[in-house]
Amino acid sequence: METKRLTLGYIVFWALIRLAITIVGLWILFYYIDYGTWWMLGIVSLYVIVIHPIFIQYDIFREKSKPILSSTLCSSCKYFDETAILCTALDEHPDENYLPCKGELWEPKNFESEL
Repeated sequence: METKRLTLGYIVFWALIRLAITIVGLWILFYYIDYGTWWMLGIVSLYVIVIHPIFIQYDIFREKSKPILSSTLCSSCKYFDETAILCTALDEHPDENYLPCKGELWEPKNFESEL
């Protein structure tokens, strides 16, 4: 069974889902608990349910991206976006065993413009 590849879009999507669920839950709790307690619970729950998982997933994303950045042809192409591990020419995510263009659209980066 093929697992879902962790991408920045995946991280943002699930962060928004968790945020929506947290807001609805806090809205419901607003009528049942003290206002001061509600604010503290809201701040803590936003961190625990939304913000902290984002950081954990992003760290996992960066660790899984290191082999792609260091050992693929895509990482030296001018169409490669290192922050999202994305081929901007074809709008696909390469990995160690898959090159979206199979090397046909590869063009070297202009390293002088990056300085």
